[in-house]
Amino acid sequence: ECDELSVPEGSKLVLHSYAEGVQIYQWDNGTWAPRGPSATLYADADRSAVIGIHYGGPTWESNGGGFVVGRLNKPCERGPADIPWLLLDGIRSEGPGIFHRVAHIQRINTVGGRAPSAPGSQGEVRNVPYTAEYFFYRVP
Repeated sequence: ECDELSVPEGSKLVLHSYAEGVQIYQWDNGTWAPRGPSATLYADADRSAVIGIHYGGPTWESNGGGFVVGRLNKPCERGPADIPWLLLDGIRSEGPGIFHRVAHIQRINTVGGRAPSAPGSQGEVRNVPYTAEYFFYRVP
């Protein structure tokens, strides 16, 4: 069950965060085109401690200003209701802090976030709520 999203042996988990936000879609020539996420990152499942934000790129940015940009490696579909689980490669990171040298990112336990099922009007934007957990890894 999404075993193909495992990270390489020896990878070190440096952050497990919880995200709550929206996936943004725009109606474009007869289809809902993804325009990226807009989410808050939390240190805990209770969502009491904000540690950063997640936005298009896809980019994860800490409160301290450090960030990592990911590139899709593998998706794993989990059914029609929720956006897929993902394995992403960290392709660029800057600044101090937790995202420094992140090499792999997993998105799992997603709820919601799928494109609307009903058609829209040209240029219309819809924000679809979602939650997910993100795991960030460094390699030695």
